[in-house]
Amino acid sequence: MKNIKLFCTKCNKGFPADQIHIICDECNEALELESVQQGKICEGNLLEQSIMQRYKEFFPSLDIDKEVSLGEGFTPLVESKRLADKLGVKKLYFKNETQNPTWSFKDRGTLTGVLHAMKLGYKKIGTVSTGNMAVSVAAYGSKANLETFIFVNRTMASEKLNPIAIYGPHLIKVEGDYGNLYFESLRIGKENDIYFINSDVPFRVEGYKTLAYEICEQLNFEIPDYVVVPTSAGGNIRGIEKGFEEFKNSGYINKAPKMICAQASGCSPIDRAYHNNEENISRFENPKTIAHAIENPFPPSGNQVLRKLREKGGVFVSVSDAEIVTAQAMLAREGIFAQPASAVPLAAIKKLREENKLSGDEKIACVVTGSGLKYTAAFEKHNLKAGDCKLEELGSFIAENY
Repeated sequence: MKNIKLFCTKCNKGFPADQIHIICDECNEALELESVQQGKICEGNLLEQSIMQRYKEFFPSLDIDKEVSLGEGFTPLVESKRLADKLGVKKLYFKNETQNPTWSFKDRGTLTGVLHAMKLGYKKIGTVSTGNMAVSVAAYGSKANLETFIFVNRTMASEKLNPIAIYGPHLIKVEGDYGNLYFESLRIGKENDIYFINSDVPFRVEGYKTLAYEICEQLNFEIPDYVVVPTSAGGNIRGIEKGFEEFKNSGYINKAPKMICAQASGCSPIDRAYHNNEENISRFENPKTIAHAIENPFPPSGNQVLRKLREKGGVFVSVSDAEIVTAQAMLAREGIFAQPASAVPLAAIKKLREENKLSGDEKIACVVTGSGLKYTAAFEKHNLKAGDCKLEELGSFIAENY
């Protein structure tokens, strides 16, 4: 492994990257790989490249193995002129991560996490998750022929369990505090040689850089003013922000967009800490929101998200469930069926415009993190209708009702 180091995002203590290190042993803060200063896009036919092949110079500590890929990345960046006009912004884009192999952005980070596990010689991987990450790790573990352990909350619905179980992992429903389960998984991993690719593992965060690289290329390096990310553990927004910074370091762009950390009001520990002028996040008690995918009451990367966005002039906002449901319907009218958490960025832009916290002259990209098929119970929040008639009455039915 090349001489790349991890460092603590708070105290800057260094750690070797050829071992598993999740959090700093001095201050319990998130770790991060040092930034690439001079990377280069590997030119070639996109139809024949994986994202790791195209951007391999930005991952100097990994061996690129195309056989592990499931075709993640290279997702569409869809412009919506209609919604831009409706909300009163200059340009509005949606980075549609629902088109990843397991229908969410998690696949980007799972790929890099698996590659690191394989490089270190691990034969077993795992994760603790409430949904998207569990499915992703199960799928990539199967593809890489690694023994895979998935820990989930005992109350998880079968709608979410079965899409994990189909890949054949060791799927274990665990009764007890979900927050404590995360730390227990790290202990179990050390004892049993299991690489747990949890939400804030540094090499998972690295995978999310590719989303930023793609946005730059898709917009011909004319970057948006803001990128809005629905934020849970905080790894995704950290990785995206780092990706833009690395492209800036490498001369592809002359500035990085500002990040907007968007959360649900029913579970918004990072947004609350920012608006209360607090240095650190605190646990959000009794979380309740339809946006279950970002319902993390004590995000492990929360403090670093606070520090980084404050430093870079980022924005923090939270939106209600009613605003989320409205935004989900708006997205669907644009042809994108997103899970409630993925509609949070659009709801956030709508709220920020209504509060005059955006001027209206901005170019904005919203990250649509996961498919609406991940949580079909949200249908109950919408007034969905279907007509019903006999075949011989179809013509008259249309004429009378539509």
